[in-house]
Amino acid sequence: MKHVALKAIAFAMTLSTLPAHASEIEDFSGAPAQRWDFFSDRVMGGVSSGEADFTGNALRLTGTVSTANNGGFIQARLKLPDRLPEEATALVLRVRGNGDRYFVHLRTGGTLLPWHFYQAAFATGPEWALVRIPLDAFKPSTRMVRATPSAASVRSVAVAAFGHDHEADVSVDWIGWE
Repeated sequence: MKHVALKAIAFAMTLSTLPAHASEIEDFSGAPAQRWDFFSDRVMGGVSSGEADFTGNALRLTGTVSTANNGGFIQARLKLPDRLPEEATALVLRVRGNGDRYFVHLRTGGTLLPWHFYQAAFATGPEWALVRIPLDAFKPSTRMVRATPSAASVRSVAVAAFGHDHEADVSVDWIGWE
């Protein structure tokens, strides 16, 4: 019984760590499965497989990422109903996972081809943790787009398992900007 009470306290303390100055993009309430799209490298002949599950007001991205056949990703993407305001300088996510490295991918008005995006990595662990990623930390996938994304041009945000063979397991229960 004591263990359950301690877990509840830890959860409440974690919730209170959401930054008061950040504005919310997604809290995974309502019907998030209707807002998010899952896809993998199979769209281009890869063999990775997985799923996006939305139980418990969180996105849980799981699957097998394989670089075989020029593949290497699974992802869940949210098309933003409104672009980020120009004054946004960073994305903030609350995440947990299996200890692997995962990525946030951004698409903008300038990322016209499917393989054009901006990417930034984040680490995971077994406990919920806030991750702050400055927009200038996002790197372009090609030289055919701007060096850094402009906040007002961001059209979508994706959580991705990418780039190396592994079993993916990452959860996100809040995304915002500051």
